[in-house]
Amino acid sequence: MTLGLSQRPLPPGERRISLASVCQRPLRFCRTVRADRKTFSCYFICQEERVLHTGPVVTAAGAGRPSRAPLVPEGRFLPFVLVTALFFLWAIPNNFNDILIRQFMKSFEINRLQAGLVQFAFYMGYFFLALPAGIIMRRAGYKAGLLIGLGLYGVGCILFYPAAHVGQYWFFLTALFVIASGLAFLETGASPFIIQIGDPETAAQRVNLSQAFNPLGSITAVLIGSRFIFSGIELKPDQIATLQAAGTYQAYLKGETLRVVTPYLVLGSLVLLWAVLIARTAFPHTGLDYSRNSLEHDASKSLWSRKHFVFAVLAQFLYVGAQVGAWSWQIPYVQTYTGLGERNAGYWLTAALVAFTTGRFFSTWLLRFVPASRLLGWFGAINAVVCALAVLRPGWLGVGCLVTVSFFMSMMYPTIFALGVKGLGPKTKTGGAFIVMAIVGGAAIPPLMGKVGDTAGVALSYVVPALCFLGVALYAWLAADPDPEEIAADPQVARG
Repeated sequence: MTLGLSQRPLPPGERRISLASVCQRPLRFCRTVRADRKTFSCYFICQEERVLHTGPVVTAAGAGRPSRAPLVPEGRFLPFVLVTALFFLWAIPNNFNDILIRQFMKSFEINRLQAGLVQFAFYMGYFFLALPAGIIMRRAGYKAGLLIGLGLYGVGCILFYPAAHVGQYWFFLTALFVIASGLAFLETGASPFIIQIGDPETAAQRVNLSQAFNPLGSITAVLIGSRFIFSGIELKPDQIATLQAAGTYQAYLKGETLRVVTPYLVLGSLVLLWAVLIARTAFPHTGLDYSRNSLEHDASKSLWSRKHFVFAVLAQFLYVGAQVGAWSWQIPYVQTYTGLGERNAGYWLTAALVAFTTGRFFSTWLLRFVPASRLLGWFGAINAVVCALAVLRPGWLGVGCLVTVSFFMSMMYPTIFALGVKGLGPKTKTGGAFIVMAIVGGAAIPPLMGKVGDTAGVALSYVVPALCFLGVALYAWLAADPDPEEIAADPQVARG
């Protein structure tokens, strides 16, 4: 039915409602109320020049039966697509790391613990830059932060060219730190932007949909890395001795090092091109809750006094560490217990990422019916059991278990993020920055797995992610939901 635009007779039981009768000023500091007759919505424009609330106008007959909010509001689809693509783009260097670990062990002749510095340098970039990223975006906006992140990301990729020609391991670690510094800006801004671009009711589903493109980037990275970084040449000790005697062994190592350059240069060029596209696109203001109750509550309660946020940071630390560790040591696991070469073992990592992608889309659909915290708890417990099985039964069964782990951990990062920032209001960017800082778990846990693997075997190292997944399950069951008083004080939480 059309309100205010037609004088046609109405069906029995319905009556016209004036937009003015439902568009009422909800708060004293909201100076303007604007009625949109095209979408039949009320927009309350406040002093902060941000949209406070939108609500559809209903007829008397339609009252009490509100339709489900759209996943992406009208007019915000292009920014949504551009930012969603970032989830794909930042997955590529994250998963190149798994390839680099194996490649650098060969080209620089280092052990597993030293190769683990790849992940350490990478995730320290997240740790040190996530909070500054949140501060910058709180002052300058999401778009500025995303552009800074893309710039750092692109420059870090280009640094692989001089690093390869210098031939020093520390130079590569520096380039990885710069890349991760850029990704800290992207991850600090992208998830909160996706959460806040639409209705809180669909926030978890929306961010899971955007994150579903992340494993597609992971698969792309592993396929490219396995094809263009791995040479497929694995020298035996007698062959190494022959090359050393001929004086060509160092040239072989140099060639293996140079294989990483081209993929990173192409990636850097693509990232800088995407920065240009975002720079030329208008971004909307996101709808934060600036109600009187929310502002008073926000002023009286710090982030660190909110149980659901604090434990979300810890859970994200455990999850990212488990994810990075599980993938970083999957290729050595497959090689050790099946006898496959590095290239064929890399395809099993691709299979794990396909399972991860499938799980991400499946869980996005499942979240329509199952509460996010409950699903997170189930998946965390299942993964703890599956990792334990990979420890107890190394071999092809264990390889299958590691692929299964990827399926069930697919929804953990976006779900923990969405649960952690729920109800933070104006502190969402700062809270999101701290949750992104927790990605430093990816720097702490893989070296621990490497140490266990060097001393007790690769299979036993998967005890570490098993314990991490158990911690995620406990968070979901015991601490994921905001306190009732926070729900009462924050209308957006109450609606979402």
